[in-house]
Amino acid sequence: MRSDDRGWTPLPQLVARRLQNLILEGTWKPGQKIPSQRTLSEDYDISRASLREALLTLETLGLIRSEPGRGTFVTHGQEGTRSKEGRWRYADSLPLRDVFQTRIMLESEIAALAAQGIDDGSLDRLEAATEEMQRGWDLGDLVTNVEADLLFHQIIVGHCGNRMLQLLYENAAEILTETQRQPIPATRTERMQASIAEHREVIAALRARDPEGARAAMATHIRNTALSAAVDLD
Repeated sequence: MRSDDRGWTPLPQLVARRLQNLILEGTWKPGQKIPSQRTLSEDYDISRASLREALLTLETLGLIRSEPGRGTFVTHGQEGTRSKEGRWRYADSLPLRDVFQTRIMLESEIAALAAQGIDDGSLDRLEAATEEMQRGWDLGDLVTNVEADLLFHQIIVGHCGNRMLQLLYENAAEILTETQRQPIPATRTERMQASIAEHREVIAALRARDPEGARAAMATHIRNTALSAAVDLD
């Protein structure tokens, strides 16, 4: 299995999408124990490391659960029947609240700077990513939904014009972006629609070349995402 031709989707995410499809299509049913990592690695011709990352993604999204000594089991892919709490894989070292606070400080300023120089083509890409978020949610495709969300934020980072801020984001991206997956199991349609509307508020401020508006819109969005993860930053 190889990464797709667009080049921006990491292999573990492609694997996660393939495995998610087995749940959505009913091949893997709720409560079913999935094959061992060794079997899946051989079946899909992928490394164990990539497979483990893919499985962690699905567990964070609430689609599967790992039970020590028993194996890994399917929860479900539909709203209301997924695991109610996503796994926070950094629980032993980083409080979730600390990461959300960092995101607000970092990404709000990044959005303000991006408002001063982002081009129309990139604004159109932000619109497309937001539409892809909606499409993924409507189809129950949580991997696509989150990938589009990640891309949205990455586009903004790429246009802030400050290489130091970009490096800070890139170096912490694995942890920062996990906060975009972690709330998904508890997210209901009303919250997802609100999140998508918040994305559009960010785009509107960027399109208006309004740094203060972009800063405020991004801070509101991240604060509300934190609330979805039961983290109150106020």
